[in-house]
Amino acid sequence: MNIVAAPDSFKGSLTSIQASMIMKKAIKAIDDNSRVILKPMADGGEGTLESLLTATEGGHTPITCTGPLGEKINTSYAIVDSNTAVIECASIAGLVQVPDYKRNPELTTTFGIGEAMLDALNKGCTSLILALGGSATNDGGLGMLKALGMKAWKQNGEAVGPFGKDVQHVTDVSFQEVDPRLAKANIKVACDVDNPLCGERGATYVYGLQKGLGAAQLAQYDAALNRYGAAIESALSKRFQNIAGAGAAGGLGFALLAIGGTLVSGAMLLANAMNAEDVIRNADLVLTGEGQSDEQTLYGKAPGYIASLAEKHQVPAVLISGSLDGDLDVLREKFAGCFSIVNKPLSLKECIDMADELLYEQTKQVIHLLCHL
Repeated sequence: MNIVAAPDSFKGSLTSIQASMIMKKAIKAIDDNSRVILKPMADGGEGTLESLLTATEGGHTPITCTGPLGEKINTSYAIVDSNTAVIECASIAGLVQVPDYKRNPELTTTFGIGEAMLDALNKGCTSLILALGGSATNDGGLGMLKALGMKAWKQNGEAVGPFGKDVQHVTDVSFQEVDPRLAKANIKVACDVDNPLCGERGATYVYGLQKGLGAAQLAQYDAALNRYGAAIESALSKRFQNIAGAGAAGGLGFALLAIGGTLVSGAMLLANAMNAEDVIRNADLVLTGEGQSDEQTLYGKAPGYIASLAEKHQVPAVLISGSLDGDLDVLREKFAGCFSIVNKPLSLKECIDMADELLYEQTKQVIHLLCHL
């Protein structure tokens, strides 16, 4: 059989690269004659950078920039195909970089993302890919825009800072000093959500709590983002707040739209870079998976996009995930089978610690079944 292994990461336990390699090992343990092609996936969140590097020529570019709490950090982005920078926001302003007790979007910033963009432009990059998942911020991209040259003021004319708490004080902005190279750059924004900037489905109400805002603060910060967004829209005479994805990464999607970025499906972008459709077209079976699957898997998530490619070419796709939740009948409309790797009562910690072993055994079970049909 020709089998494509195209899982997303199992967050907290396995990267997509590790998961795809475990799947291959399991397949070979049952049927050593199978040809296995690895296409480790991501959808704009953590792991997007590494997955893209497996599919393109390029490498890490180290950088010292501003981290999510305003401190200097050593991190990296990638330059692929000689002039395309891939910047993963989770590695610069990521939630995983902030200890639980320090998580507070009032005190986080996207300033370092703007610094990384400028560094890439200085190195001759003409295309920028921003992967938005996993941010610790709710600053509407204020920090990033300030790093790129945007000026922002309070009502009294005093300049505002780059943190989430500063968004509520923005009354006026100017883009006159924004780096002019951005206007000529091709900026693609990989995201897996369709939230607007504000409102009940906006950045603050949907993601604010998990980033550290209190329930009593949500209305205040949603209103602040709305005023901030209106100031930017007024300065540019354009409307961005209600575009699907503007609320991604605490409103960073909105800020990138304001400087000419184009929001795209992260899963689609990565699949295209990997030529995933070409190998799926000629496959007999596709295996995919993620940490937890439910109905949302079919809306922008990497396994759902892989399943749609498989369905297009009439190739069965099997979902092997850490856990399954929600209406499985909906998932089975896209997948030939849906399986959890948990095979006995286990705590969450045990599941995470044993993820490699559990994925290996469940993949063997699936392949053994298919080989005997």
